[in-house]
Amino acid sequence: MSNVDVSIIIVNWNTKHLLCNCVSSIYENNGDLKSEIIVVDNASSDGSAEIIRLKFREIKLIANMENRGFAAANNQGIAASKGRYVLLLNSDTLIFDDSIRRLIAFADLHREAGVVGCKILNHDKTSQSTCFMFPS
Repeated sequence: MSNVDVSIIIVNWNTKHLLCNCVSSIYENNGDLKSEIIVVDNASSDGSAEIIRLKFREIKLIANMENRGFAAANNQGIAASKGRYVLLLNSDTLIFDDSIRRLIAFADLHREAGVVGCKILNHDKTSQSTCFMFPS
């Protein structure tokens, strides 16, 4: 069994400052959760991969030579992950409180669930809808 609770996969393309804010928010709110962060950079030209190498050396960086697309990059991160769970985050995400730990605790209590997700908030902290009904 893995000693990593959650592998956090962040796909990035030219969002260096958002990515740094995202990673910093994870570290500030992760508590004692055993996690790994994997950044899959899709051939950014803004120095994203370089800042991860310099500022966040403990992050596993997959630096693609070409933009492989969002889904393929997530699959690369998942293939490299070691966690009991995988959390896919966009680079513009900010983590608050201990939400990742609470998400893992919920998943542990609900083993029948195949997928769980977090509540998504707008910048003003109002709820953001993440699912929609099909018109038909």
